[in-house]
Amino acid sequence: MVAGGLVAAFILSSLVNALIAVVAHQLGAPEDFDALKPPAYATLTALGVLAGAAGWALVRRFSKNPERLLRKLVPTVLVLSFPPDFAQLEEEGVIGVVALLLMHVAVTVIAVPAYLRVMPLK
Repeated sequence: MVAGGLVAAFILSSLVNALIAVVAHQLGAPEDFDALKPPAYATLTALGVLAGAAGWALVRRFSKNPERLLRKLVPTVLVLSFPPDFAQLEEEGVIGVVALLLMHVAVTVIAVPAYLRVMPLK
């Protein structure tokens, strides 16, 4: 059941990220921006979903109050994922970087409910 939920989160996140990439390109993001190509964002989406699940499982297992901790940890980790995207601002432009930031948010918004479903908090 856990694996199925994570696969569903990955597939839905990848579809949303594909839509974000298409829209970003239509709005002027560089066509050669590798991070907006399917192999790059699909791989990073899978890693994000898996890393998030691992962190969720660890907090769930070891925290006395996992819900309280995750309410702080999830947005903190999301914001901490942004700086590498901002580092690409000068060479890839605002539209490409905003697309990447939206991809991070999309994965988080999709993955967290999946984690709650397959790894409920105590």
